[in-house]
Formats: sequence, C-alpha cells, structure tokens
Amino acid sequence: MNKEMTAGKPGKMILNFTIPIFIGNIFQQLYSMADTVIVGKFVGNEALAAVGACGTLMFLIIGFLLGLTAGFTVITAQHYGAGNLQAMRQSVASGAILSAAVSLILTILSMAMMKDILRWMHTPADMYDQAYGYIMVICGGIAAQTLYNLLASILRALGDSRRPLYFLILAAFLNIVLDLLFIIKFGMGAAGAAYATVISQGVSGLLCLFYIMRKIPELHLGKEDWKMNWDLAKWQMKIGFPMAFQFSITAIGTIVVQSALNMLGSVAVAGFSAASKIEQVVTQAYVALGTAMATYCAQNVGAGRIDRIRKGFRSAAWMGAAYAVATGILIFFFGKYMTALFVSHNVDRIMEYVDIYLKCVGISFIPLSVVNLYRNGIQGMGFGLLPMTAGIAELIGRSGAALAASHFGSYTGICLASPAAWVLAGTLLIWIYAQIMKQYKLKGMLK
Repeated sequence: MNKEMTAGKPGKMILNFTIPIFIGNIFQQLYSMADTVIVGKFVGNEALAAVGACGTLMFLIIGFLLGLTAGFTVITAQHYGAGNLQAMRQSVASGAILSAAVSLILTILSMAMMKDILRWMHTPADMYDQAYGYIMVICGGIAAQTLYNLLASILRALGDSRRPLYFLILAAFLNIVLDLLFIIKFGMGAAGAAYATVISQGVSGLLCLFYIMRKIPELHLGKEDWKMNWDLAKWQMKIGFPMAFQFSITAIGTIVVQSALNMLGSVAVAGFSAASKIEQVVTQAYVALGTAMATYCAQNVGAGRIDRIRKGFRSAAWMGAAYAVATGILIFFFGKYMTALFVSHNVDRIMEYVDIYLKCVGISFIPLSVVNLYRNGIQGMGFGLLPMTAGIAELIGRSGAALAASHFGSYTGICLASPAAWVLAGTLLIWIYAQIMKQYKLKGMLK
C-alpha cells in the first residue's frame, strides 16, 4: 500500500517506514551471512577468508548500484509527493533505462579488471582462487542486483516499504536452500555461495516486478512514458551518480582497509570477516533509518513542507542515538560469542580478532547513525554533491587510519579505521545540514 509522508506525526511515520526496511535489510544480510556461515563450516577457513575478502569488492559494485538507483528514485518520490503522477512515471522509465545501461557497463568492466584488482589487494595465495571464483559470479549477476534495487527503491519512493520486505524474506530463505545445495551437495565451494546469492536476488527482483504490474496502476507505463526525456535524465544523473560515487568512495576506503588486513594473513582476515558480518546485522537499523529519511525528505521537498523535514531529522536522530547505545553495549560485551557460528577450527584464536573489532566499532555507533541519517536525508532533499564531501572525509579517515596501522602491523588500528571515518564524516554532515536549513530560512521557507 502506497503512503504519502507529507502529513501526520513525523517520528511515528519515520519509525513505521523504517521497521520494514530494517527487517528487510536483516534478511538481505542473511544472503552474505548464510554464505559466510556455510562456507566457513563446510569448506574451510581459507574459503571463509576468501568470501570475506570479496565483501569489500561486493560493496564497491553493489553499493554503487544501490546509490545510483536510490538517487534516480529521489525524483520519483518528489513527484509523488507533489501529486504529479505523469512526471513520476516518466522518472521511473528514465531511471530504468539509465540503470540498465550502467549495469551492463559495470558488468563488463568489473569482470575484465577483477584479476588485477585482487592482486592489487594483496589477496593471499591460499585463498586467491576461491576469492576469484566467488567475485566473478557476483559480477556476472549485476543485472539481478540492479533489478531488485531499482524496483524496491521505486516502491519505497511511493511510501511502500513492506512489499520489498516480503519479497526479500522469500529470497533470503531461497538463498539458504541454494547455499546448502550448491556447497554441500554439489561441492561448488565459495562460487556456489555466489550463485545462490545472484539467483535469490534475481527472484526478489522479479517478484517486485510482478507485484508492480498487477497491483500498482500508477506505475503502469505507456509508450509516452518511455520516450527519453534528457532534461529529466540529467536531473536524475545529477542526484544518482553522486549518491553512487558516495558508496564507491566509502568502498574504496574499505578496500584500502582490506588490503592492509590481507597482509596480516588469512586468520586475521577470517576474524575480521566474521566480526564484520556480526556488525553489519546490528547496523542495518542505521541503513534503514537513512533510507526512510531519504524518502521522507524527498516527498516533503516535493510538497514544499520544509518544516516537517526539520522535525523529522530531530525525531530520527533520537531514535538512532537510543539504538546506538543499546546495541553498542550488546556488541561490546557479548558479540564475540557469535564467532562459533562462522568457524569450526581455530575458534578461540579467531574469537580474539572478532572481539577486538567489535569493541572498536561498538563504541562508535552514534557517529555511524549520524552519517546514515544525515547523508541520506540531505540526498533525499535533492542535494547530490554536498554529501560527497562527507564521503571524501570518510575516505581520508578510513584510509589514513588503515595505512598507518598497516605500517605498524596493528590489527587494532585497522579495526579503528571505520570509527575514524564515521566521526569525520558525521561532523561534516551535521554542518552541511545546518547550512542547508539556514538557506531555507533566509528564503522564507522555514520559520
């Protein structure tokens, strides 16, 4: 059911919109979580490290597409908030054409360059083949990732955060079944986990498509909608590409971290990988809150309700801070005990690495909440380039800390790279938001 977010209590609306996205993100994490658990248990620590080492590359590729499709549909949400359904449909068609073109180019480039990228990342020899097999399948399935991300973003732009959740839950269970089949039954190793992920993501995308075709007449596109409007396309690219590059800038920082980590050996990589999966499950709430704020801000900008945007930011900031404190305590003291889910050998040694990582990030969740909330909210208001400056700050913080830690061979220093990035980026984003609100006030759009 589509829902306008331009009326009603901001805090309640944001929370109700966030919860389905959060649950959906958790199930999406089950894709990689299932890969990690099953590979670690049934293939070995080297394969676990290989899947973990590819996580940063997946984030670079899939994150780019996620940012791109979310940016394209900011325009969709703004037109929906303004009640202009014809322009909304044109933005959907334009976004689909642009997404298809970009996904094709990205597939070709990523598959052609992958061997060189893995070598540049100092991928250990004992896990190189598994890592290459895994990531090449992921790259080959970029179109499936794009299909789901675009259609889910379109549904959310119309205020529907529940249907993408339902389809993702079904696909997550399918992924687990396929993991077990490909890895245990067919012995396909890490590549089997990648095939399971791509197939499941494709199924969730097709389910979104069938639902839109059957249940949402507002999104039934006619021939006139598919006529390319280059002014609209430029507007979408002006927002979409900065959002995509924002993810890429973050991903480049994580690749620098992964490269520094790889030099410490496969056991350290395995521990870092397991800890990252635990962290990612907990922090999906911040991602969901940011996604909700992007839609909320886009619809209210379209409706000219800048006053509601400020109220929404205040409510969301309190939600994020409360969740950060609660989960930070949980992760700090108890997170390491989840290590046994991922590995069967060397559990005690790997748990030491997991514990260090989780303690470093557990005390830093408030700045992470700020980054997700303000970056997405500002992007939803139609400012594509400004949040990129925060991405650059994040890259500097993460890469600087990782390179310094690598010089001294410090695993703890590598684990502090992300917290350093969050603090720098979060501080800058709060300042950017204050300047934007100041400009709205000077224009008489905000009291």
